[in-house]
Amino acid sequence: MKYRLESDSLGERRVPREVYYGIQTARAVQNFPMTGITIAQFPNLIKALASVKKAAAMANMELGILEHKIGDAIVRACDEIRNGTLSEHFVVDVIQGGAGTSTNMNANEVIANRALEIMGHKRGEYQHCHPNNHVNLSQSTNDVYPTALKIASVWDIEKLLKAMDKLKGAFEEKGGEFADILKIGRTQLQDAVPMTLGQEFEAYGITLGEGVKALKDATREICGINMGATAIGTGINTVEGYAEKVRFLLADITGLPLYTEPNLVEATSDTGAFVQLSGVLKRVAIKLSKICNDLRLLSSGPRAGIGEINLPSRQPGSSIMPGKVNPVIPEVVNQVCFQVIGNDVTVTLAAEGGQLELNVFEPILGFNIFQSIEMLERACTVLRERCILGITANRGRCQQLVESSVSLVTALSPFIGHENAARIARKALETGRPVRELALESGLIDEERLKDVLDPRKMTHPRSITGSGKT
Repeated sequence: MKYRLESDSLGERRVPREVYYGIQTARAVQNFPMTGITIAQFPNLIKALASVKKAAAMANMELGILEHKIGDAIVRACDEIRNGTLSEHFVVDVIQGGAGTSTNMNANEVIANRALEIMGHKRGEYQHCHPNNHVNLSQSTNDVYPTALKIASVWDIEKLLKAMDKLKGAFEEKGGEFADILKIGRTQLQDAVPMTLGQEFEAYGITLGEGVKALKDATREICGINMGATAIGTGINTVEGYAEKVRFLLADITGLPLYTEPNLVEATSDTGAFVQLSGVLKRVAIKLSKICNDLRLLSSGPRAGIGEINLPSRQPGSSIMPGKVNPVIPEVVNQVCFQVIGNDVTVTLAAEGGQLELNVFEPILGFNIFQSIEMLERACTVLRERCILGITANRGRCQQLVESSVSLVTALSPFIGHENAARIARKALETGRPVRELALESGLIDEERLKDVLDPRKMTHPRSITGSGKT
């Protein structure tokens, strides 16, 4: 392998001649072999970094502090990276010391070396285009890195929102399909009162819709950036007007409603927007996991459990029990949700661990948010395609459980009083006799009224209780 010799403040080091990264990236690869997951595995982060560098170069040229020949080459290199080239040269581990400096320098070096080639120079001839002096002009890792994390998060969230909307639509479709199927509702895993299977699935769609709204709200806050803050928020090494100009250009490049935070010192040290976003992702995970718990319970059996719905069979469920089929899709989604909830704990600790004017733990914070978004997006897609769309209802089983449930007695309370209804319920449980038969036998309600009151379909919505109150 052929090498080129590069130097930094710590000395000299050989770098493979064919790579676009430089000495600081090479040091980071050696120093941080933590996960085996490189930043290249998060393409929106690489695209976001290139977008930030492009906006900075354009702003610096407009402000007259960057020579156009160099700036234009940087912009061209950034556009190539934004289009997906050179991603294999972003090699630093996603978890790293230095508050993201290695990620920023990886981008600076790759962009500088490609810009050198565009200008007709060799890689490493940094006197013509330097990673720090030119590509990083008017910037610090401390404004570049969190800004890139935020932009990449928004782009990732757009995919998650689409997946959630589709899953919401699938539940709503099932809600319509099951609208006429009566079943028994349950609280604390005990029989409650009748409802329709359609109402149950419609509720799942609504709860996901609430998650969509919360995620959109969090996205608006994550669009606040600190570009122009440089090291700690004071804007050292920038010129007047740079912060607003780079924000305007970056918003145009990314198509996002970015805004500059009102106090850049506070914005550089605070990671509250990431904490809020992670919290919303946890909220979505909890909702999704609860739904999957329900699906596993409602499909349990199939003969010795609740068995009100059938999940599509996806694979044999046991290496020893022939014919057993497990709810593997809800199970895997549950596990994704557990991971997202754990990721939120990590984000919380990383945010709390910041000191003074900078939070050095943004790499682990960003990694966990990216992972949570990506896993939730895949989970929503798999749950919809491999499970929800194929769910069928066991109408007969639903009807059987409604008719045998003692909880129908709840509808009698407004007409015969709570204590009388409770006595009938206890007797039904003790004797196994139907509630209808015992209520008629009690003489507290006539047969015609009883038939109307104990109509399960009328229990699924509010209705008149005129003539009630008999005790």
